[in-house]
Amino acid sequence: MMPLEGYTVDYAEPDNGLVMQDAKYFFKAVREGDVVTFATNEENERHSWVQALYRATGQSHKPTPPVTATNKSSQGAGTAGQKDQQDADRSKKLGFDEYIQSDPCKFDHHDLFKTLQTATLDFRLSDPYCSLGWLSPGQSYVLEEYCSRYGVRGCLRHLYYLNDLLDRAEQGFMIDPQLLHYSYVFCASHVSGSRPDSSASTVTMEEKDRFNEIKERLRVFLEHQVTSFRFAFPFGRPEGALKATLSLLERVLTKDISAPISRDEIRFFIRKCLENAAYTNYTRVSDQAKIEETIYNTDDSPRKKIDDLIHLAELCIELLQQDSEHYQEAFQQYNDLLIEHEEIFWSLFAVDMEHVIDQQPIESWDSFPLFQLLNDYLRVHDSLSNGRFHQQLRDTFAPLVIRYVDLMESCIAQSIHKGFEKENWKARTRGCATSEDMLWKLDALQCFIRDLHWPDEMFGEHLEKRLKQMASDMIEACGKRVSRHFEIWIKKGGLIGGTNSDYLLPSECCVMVNVILDCKAQALKLCALHSGDLHQYHTRIDEYLEKILGEMSRALIQKLVSVLDSVLKKLSRYDEGSFFAQILSLTKPINEDGQAYVSCVNANLEQLRQKVSDEIFTLNIFEEWYRQQTHFIFTWLGERTEISLHPYQLACLLLIVKKTHGSFELQGVQEKDLNSQAYLTIMQRLHFEETANAVK
Repeated sequence: MMPLEGYTVDYAEPDNGLVMQDAKYFFKAVREGDVVTFATNEENERHSWVQALYRATGQSHKPTPPVTATNKSSQGAGTAGQKDQQDADRSKKLGFDEYIQSDPCKFDHHDLFKTLQTATLDFRLSDPYCSLGWLSPGQSYVLEEYCSRYGVRGCLRHLYYLNDLLDRAEQGFMIDPQLLHYSYVFCASHVSGSRPDSSASTVTMEEKDRFNEIKERLRVFLEHQVTSFRFAFPFGRPEGALKATLSLLERVLTKDISAPISRDEIRFFIRKCLENAAYTNYTRVSDQAKIEETIYNTDDSPRKKIDDLIHLAELCIELLQQDSEHYQEAFQQYNDLLIEHEEIFWSLFAVDMEHVIDQQPIESWDSFPLFQLLNDYLRVHDSLSNGRFHQQLRDTFAPLVIRYVDLMESCIAQSIHKGFEKENWKARTRGCATSEDMLWKLDALQCFIRDLHWPDEMFGEHLEKRLKQMASDMIEACGKRVSRHFEIWIKKGGLIGGTNSDYLLPSECCVMVNVILDCKAQALKLCALHSGDLHQYHTRIDEYLEKILGEMSRALIQKLVSVLDSVLKKLSRYDEGSFFAQILSLTKPINEDGQAYVSCVNANLEQLRQKVSDEIFTLNIFEEWYRQQTHFIFTWLGERTEISLHPYQLACLLLIVKKTHGSFELQGVQEKDLNSQAYLTIMQRLHFEETANAVK
């Protein structure tokens, strides 16, 4: 590196004292007595250096080229002679003298052209993704000019080119198949004598032999490209390359370029390629998943093997989705062959799948996620849905599904039997522990089978009917056990004050009512079919549960009304003319029995309101309870129309009728039901008796 600060550059005269090879033209840089001399072998090069240094130094003196004696004596011819001398010197330096002085007719220009074209292609492929084997316009011009000047045959030129392109393609360079197509068609038309210009041409034996050799080589190369289409054209790139490759393959497989293309032969060839591609693709994806080290490893657990198989299935689905996205358009004319390719691919997967499933324990359900994954992919696939592998998948898992349903049915039946034997009838969200567990299992089982989206419609309907019938049978069994326990518990009752009028409905009975109500609410979802006869199972179980609810309602009301009956029997002892009336009057009672009954009514109203989940059911009980209560009092008074009521009887009845009327009104019983004709008659009689007692 030389700093130019302070230097002045100028042309210099030749100095014979300086020993320099091929140095003829000199220039120098001067700074305060320090002189640096430079030399070049061409005047243009010296001039370029001087001008560059002149601009760099910023000197005021502008260098002027020296005028030689040769230039002074001769302007035209002398200048031309000097230029020729310079060209001769350059040629001598580069070693071209031998070629320039030689006779062109004595060279094998085909070999020279082959070397030139190969070197040109190698230089062009220094940027392979930009060229894809195509030469630049300048390179093409030079090669065409060479062919024109020295008579290089066009067919040989393209044969050499095809040979070089195939060499580079086999080395891993990306070569445009359209370029191969152009060169191949040119050679094929020439060799077959069917050139498009219809001109007569001579075909040499060398050209024919080379063409046949390259044709076979090209066929093998294209077979490899189609077989390895995922790797030769990653993600469908370059765009349209695979389609062009298939088009070129059709040309190569044609025996005569002028003859029509044999579609059967081409389809057979592509089918073979795609079959091999299926083996290649599955081998690579299984190697990626390390199948040999996992599912065929005897030390791994069955659960580990099924997890590894699911991972392999995910990779297979991803691979085929990529094929569909990037390559389906190129294989559009061979769509059926592509489908066959996918079926072969899945048949290879099926071998590993059967191996893993056979090793699963008989009561293991870990393989169902594999079925869901594969079936969800296959059932929406336009071509693979209900195909060979889809049917094999269905046949493999059908016994597992049936066995799973059988086991779940037995499990639910046992949980019902054992659960109700140990049930404590504590209130839960909607029912009791056993009923909620049963309904959850039935719903979970149906959701699981529904999410399988079974591909066989007939078997799917069979599964649906069986599950609906199972739900109907289980709910019916639950209803029978609840009804039996209800009959036992309704007789117990809680005693608040130690008397029958202090009866409190057990909370366990309310829980049992809730169980039946919950079963009835869930029955529509669990028992109604989505196809066929919608109400086949739901109607039957709904009627059965409605019958149980009716029996429970009647038992509840009968038990509650029996409390009033016991109160009225106590009041009957105060009838006029009765033996006990005078004795009981000595205690001077006020309305103790009435107050006890009113307390009982209020407590049971609150118990039902708080513990029974269905408001409509509760309101119906209240309405019927009030109606029967009114009817009991009306009947009891009707039996005593000929006698006057004892003051104690009147006090108790007035309290009962007025207080319970208000209590039932607060619970939502409608006014028309409250103020019935029987109620109005009762109040009229009680007011009459009250007036009569006041007059006495």
